[in-house]
Parts: sequence; C-alpha cells; structure tokens
Amino acid sequence: MYKVVITDYEYSSLAPEKEVLRKIGVELTAVQCQTEEEVIEACKDADALLNQYAPITRKVIEKLENCKVIARFGVGVNTIDIGAATEKGIIVSNVTDYCIDEVSDHAFALLISAARKVVLLNKEVKKGVWNFNVGVPIFRLKGRVLGLVGFGQIPQALAKKAQAFGLQVKAFDPFVPIDVAEKLNVQLLSLSELCKVSDFISVHAPLNEHTCGMIGDAQFDLMKKEAFIINTARGAVINEKALIKALQEEKVAGAAIDVVEQEPINLDNPLLKMENVIINPHVAWYSEEAQEELKRKTAQNVVDVLSGYFPRYIVNNSVKDLLDLKVMCK
Repeated sequence: MYKVVITDYEYSSLAPEKEVLRKIGVELTAVQCQTEEEVIEACKDADALLNQYAPITRKVIEKLENCKVIARFGVGVNTIDIGAATEKGIIVSNVTDYCIDEVSDHAFALLISAARKVVLLNKEVKKGVWNFNVGVPIFRLKGRVLGLVGFGQIPQALAKKAQAFGLQVKAFDPFVPIDVAEKLNVQLLSLSELCKVSDFISVHAPLNEHTCGMIGDAQFDLMKKEAFIINTARGAVINEKALIKALQEEKVAGAAIDVVEQEPINLDNPLLKMENVIINPHVAWYSEEAQEELKRKTAQNVVDVLSGYFPRYIVNNSVKDLLDLKVMCK
C-alpha cells in the first residue's frame, strides 16, 4: 500500500482526493505542516505528496526517502524547489487548467469594480452619502487599453472578455509567439511600453526568480496617473513597497488585488487604509466546480505516477530522462 501525504490544505473535505486515490490502494495521511521540519517528519517515507502552501524546499526534498511525485494543488509551484526535485528524480505536477474562467472572470470583476469605483460608492452610500461626485472622475471603458503582464491561458481568456467591453488589449510575454497574440487581436509589447500605454494593467505572470518584483518603482514611474493595476497572480510579482509608494504619491489611480506578498495580509499594511485599493483574500481561483476539479486532478497526478505513467500535468519535463515511466495514451 502506497503512503501519500497531504502536507497542508484549506479544504473542508478531502472526499474527492480519497475517491481518486482509492483506485490504487493508498494510505492517505492529511496533516497541516507549516515548517520544513514538520514536512520532513510527516513525509520522509511517503511515496507521494499533495501540497498546497507548505514549504517543499531542497532541505525537505533531500530527506524524502521514497517520494516519486509532488503534486501541487494549483497552477503556481513556487512552494516547491523544482531543481532539487528534478535532481532527485521526483516529478513535480500541477493543474494548469482548472480555474481559467474563474480567474479571468475575477480579474475583470476587479478591473470593472475599480474603474466604476463600485466598492467606494457602495461604502459611501451605506454611510448615508448619496452623491455620485464621490466617485469623480470615472472614465468610459470603451476604447481604453488593458495591458496584460503574461499571456497564458488565463489572460488569453480575459482578453476576449475585455474586448467584448470595447477595451483594446496589449500584452507582455516574451515566451508567447506573435501569431498567438495576433489571432486574438492582441499586440505584444515590451514591459516598459505596456506600462506607458495601459489604462489597466493586469498581472498574470507566475512567481519565480525572474518575475519576483518585476513590477517595481521603474515600472510605476512609467504608468499613467489614471491607471489601475490588478493582480490575480502572486503578490510578490509586484514589489509591494513600490506599489504602496506609487499609490501614496498618486503615480497611479488605484489597485485591485487578490494577492499580497504576505498572506494573510498584516493588519497594519497601508494598503488596507487606502480608499482606492480593493483587496480580496486570494479567492480568484475559487468556484465549487473549480475546487472539485482541482482536487481530483491533483490526486490523479499522483495515481498516474504511482501506476507507472507520466502524469498529464508535469512541471519539470527534464525529469523524464531520469525515469522509466510510460506515456499516457490520449
């Protein structure tokens, strides 16, 4: 019987994972690890890990005696040392397609809420202020420019939704071919050019060593004073000190963010006191359907590997050269 450990989770039920893992006979252990030492203690003899936020560092990976796959609940894999896992022949998997509609919908909801000042006006009405001038100025969406930082599946879905409202869409992504963008009527620009021309900047880049803090002082200095920045990716892609400074100095009009550098957010964070900032608690990914899909697909990645196959979703493709697994039939 395989030993599979869920390192940490925020879900009220693990029924979908148990149902999928039951196919191959698994001893499933669910814990709530927060530190490297806790992960090592719980997982050192596990055949597979399912991971949400607990740190799967090089130190942890070096102590894993039997692990064959680390399956992440989500798209981003910044909790896992990919290089260390690859060196040890451990597959790292994620789920890249479970919340495309949810995150693109949420990003647009934040954009239009910021643009129309919905949250501010609602708050003022509830305080007894019935005056549209509270929201002045508000500009028409049609004809304005949405700049996308990253142009994978989620921002591509967002582009179509934004275009339906008359927004022009431009993107920065050095890894996306021009013809992919052209098919969606999206112009590819450098990051600096994108910052200069955009009225809304929506961040969709994964968090890694190259993207950490990629939106900082230099980028905010290029932005329009009327611009809003939206982030449904990872908090640390935006340098938070630079964001706070840009808002305090009125270099940009506002921000609408679902993620911050430290989660949960510190209650003394200046962003919480700003009327032109909307903050949500890392919820863009969520719908009942998306959560169910995520949990099943994450568990299926484990089942695939323990059954002798490469999983459908694999992050560290170079590990394939080290393993004698079968390719799943499509």
